[in-house]
Amino acid sequence: MPLTESIGVATVDGLAYVGSLARLTGGAARAVFVDPFRGRKIRWSRSIHQAMAVGVEALPIVSLIAFFVGLILALQGAYELRNLGALQLVASAVAISMTRELGPLMTAIMVIGRSGSAFAAEIGTMKVNEEIDALETMALEPVHFLVAPKFLAMILMMPCLTTWADFMGVLGGGLFGVTNAGFTWGTYMHATLDALVQRDIWTGLIKSLMFGLVITAVGCQEGFKTGLGSEQVGRSTTSAVVKSIFLVIAVDLVFTAIFYFTAPQT
Repeated sequence: MPLTESIGVATVDGLAYVGSLARLTGGAARAVFVDPFRGRKIRWSRSIHQAMAVGVEALPIVSLIAFFVGLILALQGAYELRNLGALQLVASAVAISMTRELGPLMTAIMVIGRSGSAFAAEIGTMKVNEEIDALETMALEPVHFLVAPKFLAMILMMPCLTTWADFMGVLGGGLFGVTNAGFTWGTYMHATLDALVQRDIWTGLIKSLMFGLVITAVGCQEGFKTGLGSEQVGRSTTSAVVKSIFLVIAVDLVFTAIFYFTAPQT
């Protein structure tokens, strides 16, 4: 196959995949925000169960990794800031880096490993066991029955997890600031609050919300695409993780560029 034809086929396949993700997300959004007004109830018990799995059970690993990332940021930033005689700016560097970028991104990657892969494995196993066909036979729409609770749980929990990760990252940076940069906890937190503006926080939360949509859509889509056989479940899970990470990075790039070019000039 010629190179140009290969590029064309890959481009068409990629656009078709993005379209399928958009269609799945739209169906889940309709089930959550529109169908309740038409008499179709949201599966609240299932949504709460998913929220516990996505959010509450992820708190320990999110806290630990975010704390270490904040500490690493402070250590790395201190190299150059010390040479410039501006070690007091460690708090600002950690706070802005965590809230704008690393908090949402690291949280998304951890959620992909925990929940995105689980979505693909759960739906993929149901596909192999023909449970999806059974749902359709009983006139139960798989998107409303399976995807909508995950969609609702993710859009609620991702901003919460990101906010917590930002806080733990600031604490990690504070550990360095208190022990090596002459801060007290009070002065470090005061410097952090002085460095942040509302835009830093809500841009990170918007990113986290979009990451949650991507993770849910990719995980569920890969589950629905699972072929026959238990081996295919593993392949779907792996594919969900790889594609989710790629698309999260791509979405992060797009929104970072948007926020950069729409930032007010000072």
